[in-house]
Amino acid sequence: MRARCAFAASAATLALLVPQPAAAQQAAADLAARFGARPAVEDATLSPDGTRLAFIAPAKGQGGMLNTVVLAEGSDPKPVYAVDGNPQRLAECPWATAERLVCTIWGIVTDGERLYNATRLVALNRDGSNARMLSAKQSSEALGYDLHGGDIIDWLPDSETGHVLMTRVRVEETTTGRLAASKDRGLGVEKVDTVSLRSTMIERPEDYAREYITDGRGTIRIMGRVETRGDGYYSGLRPYFYRKPGSREWHPLSVRNGPQREGFDPYAVDAEQNVAYGFDKLDGRQALYKVALDGSASRTLVLARDGVDVDGLIRLGRHQRVVGASFTTDRRQIEYFDPTIRKLHAGLTKAIPDHPLVSIVDASVDEQKLLIFASADDRPGTWYLMDRTARSLRPLLETRPQLNGLTLAKVLSITYPAADGTMVPGYITLPPGKSGKNLPAIVLPHGGPSARDEWGFDWLSQYYAAMGYAVLQPNFRGSAGYGDAWLQTNGFQSWKTAIGDVSDAGKWLVAQGIADPKKLAIVGWSYGGYAALQSAVVDPALFKAVVAIAPVTDLTKLKDQYRRTTARVSAFDFIGAGPHITEGSPAQRAGEIKAPVLLFHGALDVNVDIAHSRFMADKLKAASVPHRLVSWDNLDHYLIDSEARAKMLRESEAFLQAAFAGKPIPAP
Repeated sequence: MRARCAFAASAATLALLVPQPAAAQQAAADLAARFGARPAVEDATLSPDGTRLAFIAPAKGQGGMLNTVVLAEGSDPKPVYAVDGNPQRLAECPWATAERLVCTIWGIVTDGERLYNATRLVALNRDGSNARMLSAKQSSEALGYDLHGGDIIDWLPDSETGHVLMTRVRVEETTTGRLAASKDRGLGVEKVDTVSLRSTMIERPEDYAREYITDGRGTIRIMGRVETRGDGYYSGLRPYFYRKPGSREWHPLSVRNGPQREGFDPYAVDAEQNVAYGFDKLDGRQALYKVALDGSASRTLVLARDGVDVDGLIRLGRHQRVVGASFTTDRRQIEYFDPTIRKLHAGLTKAIPDHPLVSIVDASVDEQKLLIFASADDRPGTWYLMDRTARSLRPLLETRPQLNGLTLAKVLSITYPAADGTMVPGYITLPPGKSGKNLPAIVLPHGGPSARDEWGFDWLSQYYAAMGYAVLQPNFRGSAGYGDAWLQTNGFQSWKTAIGDVSDAGKWLVAQGIADPKKLAIVGWSYGGYAALQSAVVDPALFKAVVAIAPVTDLTKLKDQYRRTTARVSAFDFIGAGPHITEGSPAQRAGEIKAPVLLFHGALDVNVDIAHSRFMADKLKAASVPHRLVSWDNLDHYLIDSEARAKMLRESEAFLQAAFAGKPIPAP
């Protein structure tokens, strides 16, 4: 008998491993706590033999807990390793072997003047024992400090058990008082035993090296460097070099101009085809190419789509082989090159039709066990285990169990006209059960500015929809994903176009009768916060309330963040110079804002210094504009703390209600 799809869901599904947290149960009536809670699963990986799962669950504050579980019916997760979030945080914990994992730990450090992100790699047994630092240890005589603890670039599944290829930064040491100080400096590659920590140098450190790419079989084929000018600042160019099979000699491959998105940008090497996969520009949009690594420089177009960038490379398994690519029209779409994986993915979408966004996240070495993540606009996401041999699929983990029992909102793709007639794409989320007419409404511009919103679950817009708001997320000009013409110069230098599109989103909501014009607000995070404030400057009568989270408020201050870094030139070029520095800075035009403003910001923000919000608050105070600044001493740009996010949601909604009613800003 012919099967109707590639596999079938198991009849007796596994009980979900992560129960609804007790705090969420107690706060069932508090939607801010339920939507603001961190995901119950922040990362998950499958062991090479496919018998175990590791996942990171949130702990108190910004802390994290690594759990492992045997993938058998009835098994419970076992917490094995924890960090407290002050400042250590868990980013990911993939398996090196069936017995050993490698966790990336990151945090924010300071030299007394500036904040920096720092990472370290730690290897540990599946029960949490024998934790060892994989990142290179620095001598007390080092002439600098390495903030980046390295990356695993090859898991060496065909080599010695427990060995990996990883990048390590070496810092030159002073010779004072020493006979044999190290002169190594820069980024190199070492083969490291994750148990004993014994290492072998594979690539000697290079001062300007920033990236190495292997063929997934233990051989380094590509190196990327940064180019600096005579004054030591980065030029924005990244030259790439490659090796022919069996050779150690480097040959020029391409030069990538990051700001212009020009030049071949390699991402992966296919050893069998002897090609590099990467992205380059085609007719003003990013497309996927493959370039031969045999000296011929033969170049083949693999995938392009009219109107949008091809921007995702899909890789699978321990060898990280390329199996497809992705792009976003109104939804994220995947084009699989591997016919077997294409058929498998089609079967998955049939087996779980209410979760149309399906990704293969991880695989066992033989690729017979697959870790699947599936979600939708009104489905936060579920992790599944697929057994290709048994032709079974069973759920393992829910991403946001605290939202169980709630009817979440559907998200619709829309377009609306800008003032010049350009049709701007976006997404609208309407409150469940509402008619979609005469509602309190929010325009929610995304961050970046070189980013975009996509169709799917979004906890921020879903919260406001649950509270009765219509939420419109515009992909204004300046957004990524639609090619150079849409990207413009960028959302700062081309701010008039970008902000015009954002304001026109609000006008469209009113014109369509969706928004009550007396209850229209704008809420944004990062660049979205900038857009919220600047929209209130240029259209002071349109929005009745402004919420800005970690916003850029002054372009001169934004430049100052990079003034003493090697990225100064590229950052200054991106922000630009001229009248827009003042005209496009909402803090410099605070007196033109008529709506009340609520600001949120973490003091450990590396992306946008909290000085932006403090400066904005001072300017609003001087202009007698009603406002309040809510800040946290120990949080960064993303406010990765359930209680903080719940506070932000709760207070922002109370603020909007007060503003619509013409009442003072509520006290904290």
